[in-house]
Amino acid sequence: MTATTINFVRHGKVYNPDHLLYERLPDFHLSARGRRMAEATGKYIAESPQMNTAVAVYSSPLDRTRETADAILTALNRERASKGEAPLDLITDERIIEAGNEFRGKRIGHGEGALWRNGNWKLVANLWKPSWGETYRSIAERVGQFVAEKVDEYPGQQIIVVSHESPIWSFRHKLETGHPEHNMLLRKTALASITSITFDNDTKEVLSITYVDPARDVR
Repeated sequence: MTATTINFVRHGKVYNPDHLLYERLPDFHLSARGRRMAEATGKYIAESPQMNTAVAVYSSPLDRTRETADAILTALNRERASKGEAPLDLITDERIIEAGNEFRGKRIGHGEGALWRNGNWKLVANLWKPSWGETYRSIAERVGQFVAEKVDEYPGQQIIVVSHESPIWSFRHKLETGHPEHNMLLRKTALASITSITFDNDTKEVLSITYVDPARDVR
């Protein structure tokens, strides 16, 4: 049996002193702690006998995911060099980008521009089926299209995919329950965590879903 494993990595902590909902806004970069988180996860991947055989690294085009992927590539390419293997380059893909959100630029909490001012709270009517932007179904479908393509492109291989909380969890939830709708407060997708999903290349069935949080102790 041949199987492909997609290792989804959530980006590290973002520098966001104004507590904005940054969504797809540009120029939101990893904080110092976020860089350490990305490095910790990169080290974990490079030391994993399975993941360090990855043949490709993909990322959402946003700054925070690219920076996380760069840290992973640094560690992974160092390991590859020790084996005499050529370095990998980063590939970006729009299908694994953060969810669209009409609240982008709003502040979480109180004060001018806060999310709960000007009636915005009325849009948060149902945490299971967001009314404030892209639906979970849309998110899961575009991630699913990406995954189906890569499972066919890399039979029997491991790849690393750096994305965001909502795309990773919406896709996983659809695989596990048959529907992508979920309570966003119950996600299990910590910063810089890894969700690994293995697919049978012949049947396309999910063989396993595992989760690990290599950066949980990073401060």
